Amino acid sequence: MKKLLALGITAAISAPVMAEHSTIDGMDFGPLAPLVGTWKSVETGGVDMSPGQTDSAVGKGGPAVTPFYEVMTFEVAADATNASDQYLVALYYKQEVFRKADDSKFHDQRGYLIYDQENQIVYNSFCVPRTTCVTAEGPAGETMILKASTRGIAESEYMTANAKTTDFIMNISISDDTLTYSQTTSLDIYGKPFAHTDTSTLEKVK
Repeated sequence: MKKLLALGITAAISAPVMAEHSTIDGMDFGPLAPLVGTWKSVETGGVDMSPGQTDSAVGKGGPAVTPFYEVMTFEVAADATNASDQYLVALYYKQEVFRKADDSKFHDQRGYLIYDQENQIVYNSFCVPRTTCVTAEGPAGETMILKASTRGIAESEYMTANAKTTDFIMNISISDDTLTYSQTTSLDIYGKPFAHTDTSTLEKVK
């Protein structure tokens, strides 16, 4: 939606459990159907931990902790068939994240949550305006662990050389009108590994 997880989520990806069927416009979106609409942070907001910049209070590569609030919007996108075999339906989403300290936007993400009903797989395919894109996947359900695909990370030559993303994992839970996630983007930055983490809880507002 946005960043990543060394929050200790190490659960193995288990065998698929058939998700509840929920249709929109005649298409089965399974566990993704309740997401359609607009979501905002609960009062406590979320927390981002990222590598500090050179001139920051924590110094270059130090753990910079940023409390934030966010807005996420999901809407139905087109369906698709891959290689004449895999049928998918997708929700388009946008995610905008703001610092609590000054209300400035510091993260903007655009992507798709994609559902394969036959194989009970959900994909999160997204890009951020840092010249980085990720595709993560995992078994469908109300609670999911989505991990970067084998070839699921694309980035510019600059990012590969200076702030390489080496892995991504996201734990997401959808329950009634509450959406909770924690995620870790594993980075190689400033000559060492760094676990860029985000955690947040949102509630559906419309």
